[in-house]
Amino acid sequence: MFTDRKDAGLQLAHALDKYRHKKVLVLGIPRGGIVPAYYVALHLSAEFSTIVVRKLGHPDNPEAAFGAIAEDGSIYLSAASSDSISDSTKTMIIEEQQAEIKRRVRILRKGKALPELKGKTIILVDDGIATGATLFAAIAMCKKQNPLKIIVAAAVASQSMEAEISKLVDEVIILEKPFSFYAVGQGYKHFQNMSDEETLSYIDAWESRSIKKFDV
Repeated sequence: MFTDRKDAGLQLAHALDKYRHKKVLVLGIPRGGIVPAYYVALHLSAEFSTIVVRKLGHPDNPEAAFGAIAEDGSIYLSAASSDSISDSTKTMIIEEQQAEIKRRVRILRKGKALPELKGKTIILVDDGIATGATLFAAIAMCKKQNPLKIIVAAAVASQSMEAEISKLVDEVIILEKPFSFYAVGQGYKHFQNMSDEETLSYIDAWESRSIKKFDV
């Protein structure tokens, strides 16, 4: 079990030690993935940014994702979860999340474009992987830009999810794989949702290159 997202980030950083001082771009998936991504990027002396992806919540249960959409429009849909939803409802939900993506890009990256991915080793970092929807959309977006390699690094996920992701990318680093996995939070002693302000504090700290202590 990890104490918090910082602890997870530091442990992930050491697991990725072979990528120190390489041509690496670390992309955190907001909001929860930004903290571990920050510490991974610091340790690796890598580039750091955020890739904005939003889950598509089921109309009857918004917490349950039927898919996800990335900032370039790349979409992942779960066949099992999305078949029962009408096309018009899907379109409405997608448009809502595209608007939220634009808002987050404006806030978290100050409207700037994602750094160049072509020819780089990309490390996608999240605090944990549950359904995998947002991660699958992020992977699809990254592949379109012809990176040298795509690595997924997360603190906690199921063994079956690790196997599924391994089919899509070059390397997967999952630190904890509980036998009975039901939620990302079960891997943490302290785990709560992050606000835009908390997320932005790490991005601002990176841009100013000042290492600070955070209570996460």
